[in-house]
Amino acid sequence: MTTVSVAIVVVHVVDGTAVVAIGAKPLGAPAPTLHRTDLPNGLTVLSEAVPGARSVAFGAWIRAATLHERPEQMGVSHLLEHMVFKGTRSRTAQEIALSLETLGGSLDAYTEREHTSYQARVLDEHLPDAAHVIGELIFHPLLREEDLALERKVILEEISMVEDTPDDIIFDVHNRALWGDHPHGYAILGTRDTVKALGVPDIRELHTRAYHPGRVVVAASGRVEHDQLLETLQRAGWTELPMGDRTPFPIDPVEVAGPHAEHVKRKDIGQTHIVLGGQGIAHGDSRRFAFALIDMLLGGGMSSRLFQRVREELGLAYSVHSFSSSYADAGAHGVYVASAPESAQQAVDAVREVLRDVAAKGLSSAELAAGKRQLRGQLVMSMEGVSSRMYRAATTALYGEPYRTIDELMALVDAIDDDQVREVAHDFFDPDRHILVSLGPKAVR
Repeated sequence: MTTVSVAIVVVHVVDGTAVVAIGAKPLGAPAPTLHRTDLPNGLTVLSEAVPGARSVAFGAWIRAATLHERPEQMGVSHLLEHMVFKGTRSRTAQEIALSLETLGGSLDAYTEREHTSYQARVLDEHLPDAAHVIGELIFHPLLREEDLALERKVILEEISMVEDTPDDIIFDVHNRALWGDHPHGYAILGTRDTVKALGVPDIRELHTRAYHPGRVVVAASGRVEHDQLLETLQRAGWTELPMGDRTPFPIDPVEVAGPHAEHVKRKDIGQTHIVLGGQGIAHGDSRRFAFALIDMLLGGGMSSRLFQRVREELGLAYSVHSFSSSYADAGAHGVYVASAPESAQQAVDAVREVLRDVAAKGLSSAELAAGKRQLRGQLVMSMEGVSSRMYRAATTALYGEPYRTIDELMALVDAIDDDQVREVAHDFFDPDRHILVSLGPKAVR
């Protein structure tokens, strides 16, 4: 018997609201599991049911973060993220902390370049609690002056913690070297000077400008039904709030710095920390699967070329790995390595040797086949958790990407060919096009 997969998009309208179900449905199988509703007040709601799950991952993404900050307000998005936890109209800071943990759940938030996110993981029966708590955090925080003084001290301690961690600092150094004065190069935490200068008016201005349904994407995954989720949001007050201003924030065009080397001298540490990297792949770039495959084979694990060459064969470092970040309009990638000052230049030379080889030759047929197997496995395993599925659901709205089933994703991996690999390797992995930044007692070049 042959089973045929049919890609479907189902759209229906309920009380003026567009409801979309997207997915791939084998003949005779249940309806697709990813659903999207765009509510009249601008709120976007997505859900994906995961058979067998007993928990729900629930999150809200605000379309405002570091990328939308002015230089003198660097860190205000992160500061607001902290401040909402200091109290809401109906909960104290302690009650917020206890609200989900006492139910066996978790509550978390983070600020990144493009979005600020608030997330919870709870048993399915406690989804209404999660929706109420996160709704209050986002829409009804107190943002009091007395709380700001305390939370400013906490963030300054967080900055100190990063400054004491050279393998964190080096990535901020690389971002600044790559993006210059563009917000992509800003420190998400801000600087000591900007954090000290930020006041309640700055925080409230950002909250008024960005924290309303027209800029929010909600996603849930696990044991959740879409209609149930919509009812839960309605009872928690999400659907009654006004849309707010949806005018896109202005963002300056991205200009990437050319190849050069920078060193930050630190005599109080025992290693030289190094990042060699440059421009990467934007979120919607069709080459991103080929890019991910090359990046994985170069520095994604113990079997990678960089790990085997720099650590196993030459013994020049304990830690060496590649990294990449993708945004709507740009991307960044590179290689991190830490080595003793006397052997740091050898480590850099070895990294360049590996990168130069793949940039010039691409991958062998055997490597390409092995890389596809490895990438397919990583994709499948990453989608087995409800939190991962929640992130994937949110991404379809945040970046305007189509929803793809696991089979469709693996087909895209299988479609990677030699020509695509050679093009991506040449365009992105040539070390002569990269920026080199180092932090430690001795500079490298």
